[in-house]
Amino acid sequence: MDTITFSTDLESNIRLMQTIFQGDNTFVTRRAVGHAGLSCAVFFFDGMVNNIAINQSVIRPIVCSDLSCASAETLCQTVLQINDSRVETDVSKLFASFLYGDTVVFTEGEARPVVVNTKGFSVRSASEPENERVLSGPREGFTECFMPNLALIRRRLNDKRLKFTFLRIGSRTNTVVCLCYLAGVCEQKLIAHLKRKLEALDIDSVLDANYLAERIRDHRLSPFPTLGTTERPDVVAARLVEGRCAIVVDGSPVVLTAPFLFQECFQSNDDYYISFLQANLSRLLRVAGFIFTITFPAVYIALMLYHRELVPARLLFAVSAAQRGVPLPIGWETFLLLLVLEALKEAGARTPGAMGQTMSIVGGLVLGQAAVSARFAAAPTVIVVAIAGVTGLMVPKLQTATLWLRFALLAGAAAYGLYGVSLALALVLTWLCRMHSCSVPYLLNLIPRVQAEQEDAWLRAPWFFMRHDRFAVKRNSSKGDKP
Repeated sequence: MDTITFSTDLESNIRLMQTIFQGDNTFVTRRAVGHAGLSCAVFFFDGMVNNIAINQSVIRPIVCSDLSCASAETLCQTVLQINDSRVETDVSKLFASFLYGDTVVFTEGEARPVVVNTKGFSVRSASEPENERVLSGPREGFTECFMPNLALIRRRLNDKRLKFTFLRIGSRTNTVVCLCYLAGVCEQKLIAHLKRKLEALDIDSVLDANYLAERIRDHRLSPFPTLGTTERPDVVAARLVEGRCAIVVDGSPVVLTAPFLFQECFQSNDDYYISFLQANLSRLLRVAGFIFTITFPAVYIALMLYHRELVPARLLFAVSAAQRGVPLPIGWETFLLLLVLEALKEAGARTPGAMGQTMSIVGGLVLGQAAVSARFAAAPTVIVVAIAGVTGLMVPKLQTATLWLRFALLAGAAAYGLYGVSLALALVLTWLCRMHSCSVPYLLNLIPRVQAEQEDAWLRAPWFFMRHDRFAVKRNSSKGDKP
């Protein structure tokens, strides 16, 4: 497109535009001639524009104009009655705006086109995200439309230091990506780090935020998230106030935030809209649930295979009696039941509407009862797997890590008992200690070092103890999803 050159002849420009977009039936050319002879050509894509704005603010002023001719500046400043129009000489920027819903206007005797903001494609309303519902608090969520998403952030941060830096990524999609931050609050090193990563991307298309997340995140092969994701504007605003950066991708309701710390996996939006006592109890339950879901099946296998002397006699007799007649060893039995559990979860998630929830619940009950009745599985093993599955749902941000760690610890328990479980946990902890997110240690607040900087790390202090002038990245603390 850089080799395209427009001329001062209107008919030549019309033929050039029609040649470029030949075969596209949504491409519309509209000629408009004023009372005094002003001749213009209006180009737009049907379905991408606001027809009322084109009729009332572009075509009608041209038709009613008393000018016989006009330069691009005169057309932009005097004739067109719209709040956003400009003369564009850069062909790449011209076509980027045109393909995104803007209208291009050419006039006779002028080679420079005028770009008019007439975007009017349909968008989804800013409803509450299904995956991040709260009992009390804001109900708005991001949509797939780019500028309204930025407006949702701007409305919550009425600060002149809030900056939006636009980039275009993807050689084919030419997707607009926005890097958001608070100048003077966010560290320059973090901003430069993310800009460098985004500008260095060589990719054909960006259709969702995950296209970028998997490429710019640290530790790409780790099941633990090192970039935050959210569909809520209040969460993004809170993280910007803490000195973090947000990445908004056009066409995606998911916003990326960086850096992201391990403790944030156990924080919820509800924690900041309810009593701090209830919020802290919920956080402790989430931490306990995560530890329980990855270790309970492994510890059960280790005790039954290698350390029966550690099990109370009555419990051991009950489990041994239930295992009689089961054809598979207890290790393979637990492994297969965990696979069935994951299959039921996947089927329930992919089945439309309420039918998916019904199928997950009924399928789990029916299959579990049938397996026990047919002696394909023992009742204690079914109970262990069910408890592990329920507690695994308490930390949705760690679903991938939970799945992989559960099977890794299960393999360690089957091989070496509790020693294998301990070794696997030690390796996981060592791995976490070596991880970082945008040069910030992943386990930054695992051990409290300065009491004043732990107001909202693993537990949330009351609001009257919060120090709002301290920020996560700059002061080595983290405040999670706090709005």
